[in-house]
Amino acid sequence: MTTPQAQAPAIRVQGIEKSFKDLHVLRGVDFDVTAGSIFALLGSNGAGKTTLVRILSTLLKADAGTATVHGFDVAAKAGDVRESISLTGQFAAVDEVLTGRENLVLVAKLRHLTNSAAIADELLARFSLTEAGGRRAGTYSGGMRRRLDIAMSLIGDPPIIFLDEPTTGLDPQARIEVWQTVKQLAKGGTTVLLTTQYLDEAEQLADRIAILHKGTIIQNGTLGELKQLLPAAKAEYVEKQPSLEEVFLALVGDTGETDTADGDRSDDIAAAGKESR
Repeated sequence: MTTPQAQAPAIRVQGIEKSFKDLHVLRGVDFDVTAGSIFALLGSNGAGKTTLVRILSTLLKADAGTATVHGFDVAAKAGDVRESISLTGQFAAVDEVLTGRENLVLVAKLRHLTNSAAIADELLARFSLTEAGGRRAGTYSGGMRRRLDIAMSLIGDPPIIFLDEPTTGLDPQARIEVWQTVKQLAKGGTTVLLTTQYLDEAEQLADRIAILHKGTIIQNGTLGELKQLLPAAKAEYVEKQPSLEEVFLALVGDTGETDTADGDRSDDIAAAGKESR
């Protein structure tokens, strides 16, 4: 029998706001993340994605609103939240002087785990890095370095992992390697909150996608639900479904414009939707 606790979302965000002096970064963000799923927070640079991740990982305090991670309030139970998560930032945080295996052993020891050598060997095998485990991490390719970074994040088996722009600066092959790693995490039951500005990344990975624009979630749904927001295009009697890129651009409008008041946003979205048709 499923308990009420098991039914609760792994992450719940309600009305989160954050400003830096006169700059309003988050303007009331709301969403839930189902346990064991991949949730993509999709938005342009400056949309507030990293700020939100920093709040959820207890590195930053919100000005208003509430958030729970693994059932713990991020403001009142910060220590419990930190024990339940792992955070991988935009750039791989590996020691390039140490070997891949030594990086993993070091993190395991810092977490006061007694079987650090066995943990390192298991993760090297899990992320297809066994042959490279004895090499300095500085000799790794971008994709290998990012896989090692994610492997280090999983030491201690956190149920929730935040991946903030995990494929920034990677070549196409390395991106595919990271995508495969993320899919494996979710298959193993790990909840993944992924921030990205790459539309194809969200399309490939996410069970659910929330579009963050000018500090608010303007749409939240599955890929299929988002595509239904635009009518299918027809060319020579062949129906063409809208791509995620078309949906995204129709929703956020011209990102080069200056910020409009919240009351004008719905008009902007509607106008953008008409133009894409």
